[in-house]
Amino acid sequence: MKKIINGIEVSLTQEEILLKQQQDAEWNSGAFDRAIKELRNTRNNLLSNTDFYVIKAKENNEEVPANIKTYRQELRDLTEGLTTVEQVNNILINKLFPTKPEQI
Repeated sequence: MKKIINGIEVSLTQEEILLKQQQDAEWNSGAFDRAIKELRNTRNNLLSNTDFYVIKAKENNEEVPANIKTYRQELRDLTEGLTTVEQVNNILINKLFPTKPEQI
């Protein structure tokens, strides 16, 4: 491993290598937490886009439309059973979110 000091490439000391490896391991161990947080943030934004329908139904003492209930539950269930960064990234990258109902 190398570093650049004043434009000159210099080898890392053994101590620097160990520190870098430790930092990399700590970063990598938090990868799932960072990925699932991003997925939850995206999911929460999608949920908030349907809050209006829930609020409107409650204000009018009406039932929340079934398709909205189903969609919202599918969004809440999206993170169930995910255990790897790859699974989370697959959803995020390929936008594998439930389809928002067109007719409400």
